Amino acid sequence: MPLRGLQPNGRTVPGMRATGTFDVVDFTAAPVPPSEIKTGLPVGFATMRKAFTGEIQGRSETLFTSAFDPASNTGTYVAMESFEGRIAGHTGTFNFVHSATTTGGGRQDESLVIVPGSGTGGLTGVRGSGGLTVDEDGTHRIWFDYELS
Repeated sequence: MPLRGLQPNGRTVPGMRATGTFDVVDFTAAPVPPSEIKTGLPVGFATMRKAFTGEIQGRSETLFTSAFDPASNTGTYVAMESFEGRIAGHTGTFNFVHSATTTGGGRQDESLVIVPGSGTGGLTGVRGSGGLTVDEDGTHRIWFDYELS
């Protein structure tokens, strides 16, 4: 959905939205070094790989950290993701960070930001924000509201 974006003549017009879905290809938990500080939730670390389809096509590698209790479905995660692929015809790489909190119900306090200065190739200069949702059937959806300069 065009909001603003790079036109064929190369002129920058701010604001495009790209949407897609993704599958988690791999989720590997990793040991967390012992901490002298004990909190009410266990801290975890994992790596993830994802495959994207739709207007967002490609793959990513993710460093995933959390403080989470699976029994109560309560906690928060923070993830740094490195994306390689194509968004609305522009091929390259960039980083984005996302986080969310759960308190036994749905997600809240969600955030997704494209890391400024991280874009390469056809995604050089990419900046913006976005979001993630998970449908009841387990479909993972993602969108970016972005600009290219």
